[in-house]
Amino acid sequence: MPNMHHQPPHSGSRGGNSRDSNRDSSTDSNIVSLCHHRQQRRTRHDDTGTPTPAHIVRLSPEYDGIELLYANDRHPDKLFSLKVLAWAMLDDDSITAMVPWLKSVVAAEQLADPLNGRWMGYRLPGSDYLFTDVPDHKVQELNAAVDFFGHGTDGQQIPDTIGTHAVFSSDGFHTIRLVEVVSWKLTTRGEVHALVADETEITRTPVLPGDPCLSDAQTHEDFCYFFQHGIANRIKDQDPEALAAIATLAE
Repeated sequence: MPNMHHQPPHSGSRGGNSRDSNRDSSTDSNIVSLCHHRQQRRTRHDDTGTPTPAHIVRLSPEYDGIELLYANDRHPDKLFSLKVLAWAMLDDDSITAMVPWLKSVVAAEQLADPLNGRWMGYRLPGSDYLFTDVPDHKVQELNAAVDFFGHGTDGQQIPDTIGTHAVFSSDGFHTIRLVEVVSWKLTTRGEVHALVADETEITRTPVLPGDPCLSDAQTHEDFCYFFQHGIANRIKDQDPEALAAIATLAE
């Protein structure tokens, strides 16, 4: 595995999985400089100078549980983790990890939030290693897929493998509705959108990608955010910390 760094994992308590950094300065600076370089290289701008994301041309689901690690300014001594949804080839032939993040699915290098959240690398599940390069087997898979299917968006659909839930609210977050994401589609704009099932339209189970009962979550007027299953389950259980986080998002 390229660019791997040993790091003992620690558990944390906010927003999902977190780990105390406790990294030596050389390891930390290596990861940050690599991330900054890749973010600069993959950020494009339109005619007005506004940053524009590269379009996705092919997706490969992540089936081995690799996690994306990020840091933010509120907890500078911790790393937080998100499960990677898929790896994507972009129209500039680069490859990156994709994760559901707030209202959309974003590339690792574009991850950002009000607390200056930023990508720091990846972690193998159940191991003590950090790495920053896309795994070789995913590079080979995506290159082979594009060679076979062509370099164009074709409405590809992939299953949700990480327990993503879409959050809906039609009354300003006084009440919310959590709906499991069944699958994800690659749109003609080169974006990744979530598909959720309309329970009144289900005619067969299990509901699989391509089922006619599925609709685009992000086009619903009351769509708000995405949460991975850990946070979604805490909300369902009315965990006070999770509910407080929801209240913050509603402000």
